[in-house]
Amino acid sequence: MENFIQLEIDCESIEAVEIMIADLSELDYYAFEQIENTLLAFIKEDDFDEEKLTKNVPLLTAYKYSIIADRNWNQEWERDFKPILVNNFAGIRAAFHEPMKHVTYEVIITPKMSFGTGHHATTFLMILLMEKITFTNKTVLDFGTGTGVLAILAEKMGAASVLAIDYDEWSINNALENIEKNKCKNIIVEKRDNIKGLPGVDIILANINLNVLENNAKELSVLVIKGSFLIISGFLVRDESAIISTFVKNGFGKNEMFEKEGWIALLLKKL
Repeated sequence: MENFIQLEIDCESIEAVEIMIADLSELDYYAFEQIENTLLAFIKEDDFDEEKLTKNVPLLTAYKYSIIADRNWNQEWERDFKPILVNNFAGIRAAFHEPMKHVTYEVIITPKMSFGTGHHATTFLMILLMEKITFTNKTVLDFGTGTGVLAILAEKMGAASVLAIDYDEWSINNALENIEKNKCKNIIVEKRDNIKGLPGVDIILANINLNVLENNAKELSVLVIKGSFLIISGFLVRDESAIISTFVKNGFGKNEMFEKEGWIALLLKKL
């Protein structure tokens, strides 16, 4: 059985919690639980590097950590998981919830220790921007699929094919389970940590983090067909100018931006 490290961090404000989540998510921390200004962050024990942690998270001044044995994470997430409504456009629920009758698209997921349940602001923002474009008969890449929720929604919106990739085995298994639960037929899931050599697509969805997006900006530009779209999130308002500058240099124009709880998502068009 695999063990996890739980960090308990007391932050000065809600904004500080969001910044902490952004920094930790770039260091392979799996999941987060916020209790007012206290943040619980989880990472696999084998991936925990205390020196790397203190060096790369500037706001981190003090924390407690404990080793947690592998357990029924699914049961624990189910206990607190509540349906998510993104306007009347999309609803995200677990199988044990009642159907959401007044939404255009409904996605059913098994909440596990993977990102992308819809509760985090970035997933919510990605879905808001997906509503702005047409997926009918389009080819889609979901870069960093997590639970697979965005890939599933893309197919439900009419995508001809979706390639969902992630580097993490846990996420891959969770995505496959959720894809089956939603009876999707046009999604291929692959475990990989880069996008080099992939075929061009009409739409890319990338809810990852600032470093990965900036490091892959050139490859993302190569993959997006001219006149088509890239939707990105996983970074804070403070990063807006830097991320826009990076993607403008790589041939994109900014179409729209949404903000929620200090996080932003961008709809970019390949010029």
